[in-house]
Amino acid sequence: MSMIEARLQEMGIKLPQSSAPAGKYANAVIVNGIMYVSGKGPATDKRGKLGVEFTTEQGYDFARNAGLEILAVVRDMLGSLDRVKRVVKVQGFINASASYQEHHKVLNGFSDLMVEVFEEQGMHARSVFGAVSVRDHLPLIIDSIFQVEG
Repeated sequence: MSMIEARLQEMGIKLPQSSAPAGKYANAVIVNGIMYVSGKGPATDKRGKLGVEFTTEQGYDFARNAGLEILAVVRDMLGSLDRVKRVVKVQGFINASASYQEHHKVLNGFSDLMVEVFEEQGMHARSVFGAVSVRDHLPLIIDSIFQVEG
């Protein structure tokens, strides 16, 4: 068992099966040791906006769940999460009301998970944006970039 898989097991986390792309694009692409993962949302049937249908705390859980979806894609592509050298950059697109102001607290759900899983190598640069809408009316979409071993 890989080191990261063992850590996930200790944390009581079982990664889901990675979701397939919804169109003619790849789940992830690796160029020169950098893995670009297509935007992923949480695995949930819940739809709506932060600040309307959902609270910041629920958004945090959605972001953490989207992180699990992303880790599943990374593991499927690499064969092992131990091949991740660093989480590089994250962009969160939060489906939120115009007056919503806690986008950063929502994206902490993803960021906290990356640090728990990868420790120091999980620290990353990030940006978070409020969105008028996102695909399928999901509460959020997260776009991510990883440095990986060849």
